[in-house]
Amino acid sequence: MDINESPVYLLLNPAINHSQKDLPVTIYESELHVIDGGPQLIFVKSNYTIETVEAERISVDHVAHLKPSDGGSAATQLAAHLTGIHSAIKMLNSRVRVIQQYLGAMQKGDIPLDNSLLRQVSSLVRRLPAMESEKFQDDFLTEYNDTLLMTYLAMFTNCSSTMNELVEKFNTTYERSPARRGGRGAFM
Repeated sequence: MDINESPVYLLLNPAINHSQKDLPVTIYESELHVIDGGPQLIFVKSNYTIETVEAERISVDHVAHLKPSDGGSAATQLAAHLTGIHSAIKMLNSRVRVIQQYLGAMQKGDIPLDNSLLRQVSSLVRRLPAMESEKFQDDFLTEYNDTLLMTYLAMFTNCSSTMNELVEKFNTTYERSPARRGGRGAFM
C-alpha cells in the first residue's frame, strides 16, 4: 500500500489443463469496504479481457522471430525494435487523447457521468507522479544513454564490417593484378 494505492492480486494456476481455452489466471482488484464499522481493503474477483492492437502484435511477432546475433545485423534488429516501440508510443498517445476527449465531453455535460470510469481514470492518474521522481529521471537517462550507445555501436560495427569487406576485395584484386606478378599494373 505504500507503493501502490490500488494493488491488484494476480493468481496463476500452474496446473496444465488442455481443455481450458482461457488463460489460467485470476485477477483480484482491491476495493475499500466498510466491515464492522471500519474501512477494510479486500480483494474482489475482477473480469478481464485480453485485447491486442497492431503495435503489440508486431512487437510479439518481432520477439518471436528474433534471429541469433549471427543471423542478422545488430542495426537491423535495433531498427525493428525501435520501430515497434515507436508504434506502441503512438498507440498510447492516441488512447490518451481518446480518454481526454471523453472526459472533456463528460465535463461539458455532453455525455452522462460514469463514476466507475472516473475511478479508473483517477487510479491511472495517481500512478503518474511516480514518473516525476529523481529515480525515474536517472533511470530514464540511463536507458536513453544505453540506447544511444547501442545505436552508435551498431553503426560502428556495420561500418567496420563494410570497411573489412572493402579491404578484402582490394587485397584480392591486388593479388590477382599484373603488378603483383611483376608486370605493369593498372595504377602504375
